[in-house]
Amino acid sequence: MVQNQMRTKEGEKKRAFLTLEELNQLPDDTNTYKSIGRTFVLEPKSVLVNEQEQKLKDSESAIGSLQSSKEYMEKQLAEVENNLRELLQQDPGLARQKCR
Repeated sequence: MVQNQMRTKEGEKKRAFLTLEELNQLPDDTNTYKSIGRTFVLEPKSVLVNEQEQKLKDSESAIGSLQSSKEYMEKQLAEVENNLRELLQQDPGLARQKCR
């Protein structure tokens, strides 16, 4: 689940970056439009640039947070696996029992 969220945020980050790159190539007096559902609203270029920069920052911070969560979960998984391995080594009879 965390990996899927990371992929989604990576896609959002890439779209924001590419959109920002295209906006920066336009002259400042260019009419720009923001998509809201199926409607397009005239917005100043500076507003769209600020929104894309914010999306880029938000995506980066979310990715960092998700990466930390992923690392924490991986450490927890490794610890549980080690505990289970130790338990089975202490009592080999547990490994031969059938699960109900």
